[in-house]
Amino acid sequence: MGHPEQFPLKYVAVGNEDCDNTKPFYQGHYLKFYNAIREAYPDIQIISNCDGSSEPLDHPVDLYDFHIYTNANDLFLKKDKFSRTSRTGPKVFVSEYAVTDEGDAGKGSLLASLAEAAFLIGLENNRQCLLLFLRFWGTSLMQRVVFLSDIVHMACYAPLFVNENDRQWNPDAIVFNSWQQYGTPSYWMQTFFGESSGAVIHPVRLNSSYSGSLAASAITWQDNEDIFLRIKIVNFGPNAVNLTLSATGLEAGVNTSRSAVTVLTSNDTLDENSFDDPLKVKPVKSGLPSAAEEMQAMLVPHSFTSFDLALDEYGELVADM
Repeated sequence: MGHPEQFPLKYVAVGNEDCDNTKPFYQGHYLKFYNAIREAYPDIQIISNCDGSSEPLDHPVDLYDFHIYTNANDLFLKKDKFSRTSRTGPKVFVSEYAVTDEGDAGKGSLLASLAEAAFLIGLENNRQCLLLFLRFWGTSLMQRVVFLSDIVHMACYAPLFVNENDRQWNPDAIVFNSWQQYGTPSYWMQTFFGESSGAVIHPVRLNSSYSGSLAASAITWQDNEDIFLRIKIVNFGPNAVNLTLSATGLEAGVNTSRSAVTVLTSNDTLDENSFDDPLKVKPVKSGLPSAAEEMQAMLVPHSFTSFDLALDEYGELVADM
């Protein structure tokens, strides 16, 4: 494939969206590939196109491929999809996900990014190791893991790049022409998840009259010598939400001077970035002078917020909201 030297290959997917009633020979063909690859390269993980999230698969597989393209409301509601999946059997590779409904997504809207963020929070809450990489189309507590975090192995957003002069798909993460580029709100949304791989996930309890429009996760991650508790919350609804954030079990105080809050929002849910206004929808980071083990927080309507609490030490932890 153009590589002059050998390179490590960890995964092979057999086919792409081929396991459906219109392609009845897929599973028979899949087994031929599976057996040949397994015999020659026993360490390679083999990915099936057949969806194993609802019922067990009838063929050997290391991971199964899951694609979802839908409207914003449906993807938001899918945030708990893998919380209801069997904890036994193959892992899932969510290799394609995005809000693509034209009325919701446009060329990359805030609304689309919020629904995708809620879906990703659901994956994070059920992840084995959430690897956020973008699909390119064409052009003492450190050992504590919540018991559900064992299903989602990897996840990919849909197209990474699109040339504005040759647009074949909406939305995409990064738009470019011969001399400019910008990230869509979905691109900026994914920057909130950069520390998910290798982080430790903690249980989250939501207690709010607006819980139906919220999605939340809590992780601890280390940046050099600093340890952070990151609480991510999507407010998918039109109302501001006041919360009391309470992290129980901290063995030392929160370092206020190193804590921060980052918010992704805009004036209109269908706001998009463009070459004329490339940062119209972007994350805004600020200090968090109220940072504490228990603190008051306000989520603006239609927003994605990340609270990064710098910790000196920490022990058993549960985040209450």
